Amino acid sequence: MRIDRRLTGRLKKVNPSSTLAITSKAKKLKSEGRDIVNFAAGEPDFDTPDFIKAAAIDAIKSGFTKYTPTTGIPELKQSICEKLKKENGLVYQPNQIVVSCGAKHSIFNAIFTLADSQDEVLIPSPYWVSYPEMVTLAEAKPFFIKTSPENNFKLTVEDLERQISANTKILILNSPANPTGSVYNRKELEAIAKICLAHKIFLISDEIYEKLIYDNIKHISIAGLNKDIYNLTLTVNGLSKAFSMTGWRVGYLAGPPDIVEAISKLQDHTTSCPSSISQKAALAALNAGDEFSENMRREFQKRRDLAIKKLENIKELKFIVPQGAFYIFCDISKTQLDSITFASRLLDEAMVALIPGESFGRDDYIRISFATGIEQIEKGLDRINNWIKNL
Repeated sequence: MRIDRRLTGRLKKVNPSSTLAITSKAKKLKSEGRDIVNFAAGEPDFDTPDFIKAAAIDAIKSGFTKYTPTTGIPELKQSICEKLKKENGLVYQPNQIVVSCGAKHSIFNAIFTLADSQDEVLIPSPYWVSYPEMVTLAEAKPFFIKTSPENNFKLTVEDLERQISANTKILILNSPANPTGSVYNRKELEAIAKICLAHKIFLISDEIYEKLIYDNIKHISIAGLNKDIYNLTLTVNGLSKAFSMTGWRVGYLAGPPDIVEAISKLQDHTTSCPSSISQKAALAALNAGDEFSENMRREFQKRRDLAIKKLENIKELKFIVPQGAFYIFCDISKTQLDSITFASRLLDEAMVALIPGESFGRDDYIRISFATGIEQIEKGLDRINNWIKNL
């Protein structure tokens, strides 16, 4: 067999993750005893609550360790429906829900089900690193819509309309957004929905950070605006950020019954059901209310406010104040370094790990995560300030 035929063409088109490269190097240095400040984290640093762990242990002890229905256990799907109705104003039936192995899995399922090879998928930039790679794996075409800090990195209808073609099939919308922390308000979502309806464009609404919003801003689910956009939207969420359950791998998707049925078929022949034990843990989380999530949100707002105060003293970095998630996206163009060089040198020379903006489609930016303690935020940003002064 010729060496160039060992891998499929679709995998050759997928880019490796520079995010994982930085975090892997940071972990290696830390294991060697180096004092690393980690601003690279894409997950809350809080432990999973004990009541969720207890539900998982009970599942194991009671023998709930077998296969479940592909799309999730009925009681979890019902609890998701109740959550979406109460918190998001979205009315779904259990047959419109697919529980998957994380929100990432849900998004991949949605793209793979909706997008054919001739289809175009619109992705506002900056974007979460995996969106374009998922589109590429589906053999569709990712098209990027560059947003600006002057508009808080939010998509405008003018930018959206310019990018639409006869082949446009999907728009991916992320609010609150990774990496920018931007949150769309009702008026902005209504304008986007109007365009999508006019052109019959499907929406994948990634709402995984919905519980982490600051300054009394309210999360709006675009599918809740009206029945027409509801019928074009796949709403994606999960337990990873709101309940610090990243390793439990439980996400979910809600959408029109015919699309959900197709996604169910796809999941039948790929992963099958998510972990039975994790599903019981997820059920306990959803039934517990928001006390844990709200306490975590308050702590993240304190950390955000401290990080902003410290960053304001670093004149070489520019940023917008994030309204949600736990990241600050910083313009590094004044340093005259590209983002990978900036991140690599910072880790080697100042022992601070962060993520290069190249991973998110903006090589003149870096992403700082404040999913770490107050002491680490102070120490890490002081190190960045001193390192930049000595460039």
